[in-house]
Amino acid sequence: MNQVEIIVSLLIVVAALAIAARRIALPYPVLLVVTGLTLGFIPGPPQLKLNPETVFLLVLPPLLYPAALFTSWRDFRANLTSILWLAIGLVLVTIFAVGAVAHALGWLPWASALALGAIVSPPDAVAATAIAKRLRLPHRIVTVLEGESLVNDATALVAYRFAIAAAMSGASFSFGAASVRFVWVAVGGMGIGLLVGWIASQVQKRLDDPPIQITISLLTPFAAYIPADRLHVSGVLAVVAAGLFLGWRVPRLVTSRTRLYGQIFWEMVVFLLNGLVFVMIGLQLRGILQRLAGDSLATLITQGILLSATAIVVRMLWVFASSYLPRPLSGSLCQHCPSPPWQHTLIVGWTGMRGVVSLAAALAIPLTLPDGSPFPGRDYILFATFCVIFATLVLQGLSLPVLIRRLRVEDDDAAELEERTARIKANEAALAYLDELGGNDEFPVETLARLRAEYDDRLRQLAALASSSANGAPRPTTRVYQRLEQEALSVERRTIIQLRDEYVINDEVLRRIQRDLDLAEARLRGSRPE
Repeated sequence: MNQVEIIVSLLIVVAALAIAARRIALPYPVLLVVTGLTLGFIPGPPQLKLNPETVFLLVLPPLLYPAALFTSWRDFRANLTSILWLAIGLVLVTIFAVGAVAHALGWLPWASALALGAIVSPPDAVAATAIAKRLRLPHRIVTVLEGESLVNDATALVAYRFAIAAAMSGASFSFGAASVRFVWVAVGGMGIGLLVGWIASQVQKRLDDPPIQITISLLTPFAAYIPADRLHVSGVLAVVAAGLFLGWRVPRLVTSRTRLYGQIFWEMVVFLLNGLVFVMIGLQLRGILQRLAGDSLATLITQGILLSATAIVVRMLWVFASSYLPRPLSGSLCQHCPSPPWQHTLIVGWTGMRGVVSLAAALAIPLTLPDGSPFPGRDYILFATFCVIFATLVLQGLSLPVLIRRLRVEDDDAAELEERTARIKANEAALAYLDELGGNDEFPVETLARLRAEYDDRLRQLAALASSSANGAPRPTTRVYQRLEQEALSVERRTIIQLRDEYVINDEVLRRIQRDLDLAEARLRGSRPE
């Protein structure tokens, strides 16, 4: 069984497990990791081997780019202080804390220990935000988690590069030199990303061809990452900067068709890549244990638990400290950052699940040093990384929904209120435009009246939802209305299919009507409360 067949087989497993996870209401990353672990110990299936040098290139850019592309720049800026405390401060503290514990255990030299700390320092927000959105957490918590996941990867991977370089060269670590280098790497990466984003925007606005535009969108993160990596600056920040730059401009640059197709395309890419890597997390353990066969398994597990506990405790302490202690000392820096409820802080602290980035970084560790000797502690780093991923992703991932329910933290409906306000203003602007056309002979009076009636009806519906919200019960009313609209769309869909089956209409007509119904259902699903 060759590598391509293995990957295809794993993608089939990913699709099947995602369906199962939805049916049993379990976060799919957790189920994928456990299944990969189970498959890894079944004798017979060949192991999937990846070239470490290609892991970053094939996995990180297409995962980071859509996350940045669909991030709200306004919300990101509004929560920048909290995000940076987590994405830079917490990551650096975790690197040194985990590195110190790993070095004290006697398995790793300092450079390798710091590399391990950098590998397990950035939480992976895929599972966390998936749970948060499904459980309808307050919008600010989701924003902070998503913003943290964009920047913390860059911080961790820059430190990771320093540690690997120190291990490869045998040089000692210099904090001063590393700080200067960190600033240069960060600024250089963002500069390249902004340049690539600007070039991509100039190309996109001159096109009206969804397949070509989506292809350009797919290549954009690689166009940002590769030159940044070759120039030894942050490829991760280059991808994030390009995504944020284009995300703000996409609504003006591309047509509705491209936006619809593009969002579906990126959802599919992210799902497949995440699914494949989460399964691979579990598959790696058997090979790691075989290479560590001479060591005590009980000792390895104990030390893995200790390192996992270090990462979890450091995050909890830092999140609470950064949420409350700096505020009296920070002056104007946090004057617009009100202290969050302790329940919100606890949830942010508990959503420190590691995943895709940690595994990719661990797999990308060089196999040998320049002199041909094995990289010091590589297999131990892989085992420790797996332990931290398993402990945080599975244990915290399974307990997070319970914690959220026990703390009784719910969505603040801020996004729904903004959406309703924006829809009202947009419809009122359209009505004002139609009124201006009232004396225009280009459009028949009957046509203008019909379209004006449609907008009036939409405004009445929005006003009814606003009134229901003001009375304190928006969700039941919304659910009933949306369920009824869903059933009506299903009746329309069955009717046109029956007309096609009876040869009253042909397939082209069916597809045209079906597309309108699909778009209406997509809008319905997009605003449906979970």
